[in-house]
Amino acid sequence: MRCPYCAHEETTVVETRESDEGDAVRRRRRCSACDKRFTTYERAELAMPAVAKKNGDRREFDREKLRASMSLALRKRNVSVDLIDAAISRIEEKLFTSGSSEVTTARIGELVMRELKRLDKVAYVRFASVYREFEDIDAFSKLIKEI
Repeated sequence: MRCPYCAHEETTVVETRESDEGDAVRRRRRCSACDKRFTTYERAELAMPAVAKKNGDRREFDREKLRASMSLALRKRNVSVDLIDAAISRIEEKLFTSGSSEVTTARIGELVMRELKRLDKVAYVRFASVYREFEDIDAFSKLIKEI
């Protein structure tokens, strides 16, 4: 690791520990040339699949876009941020472990609906009404009867 102060290429690890969240390794390093210390973090690099949209466009997966969609459905509902974060993490894990290099927006929508159904039935109906683009009241009432 190159020293950020003097650019010397020889540094030694003084201390290693796991971060508080458990998602990174924190290392204290010391430069052998200038003797200054600095901290580095080591994290796993996860490659999420690309998102294939209905119109054929391809986009990078965007966790914040997923959060915004779920938050809109959960607006004014009593669901904690921790539960929402856990649901988003479960969706991301399913996408990552699928092994696919690409996922459709339809698949993401189904995963979101599954998580919203667990979290809050009203949010589930809100999201489903937009996502499934109901044409008439019968389709909407059928969804409500299912839950």
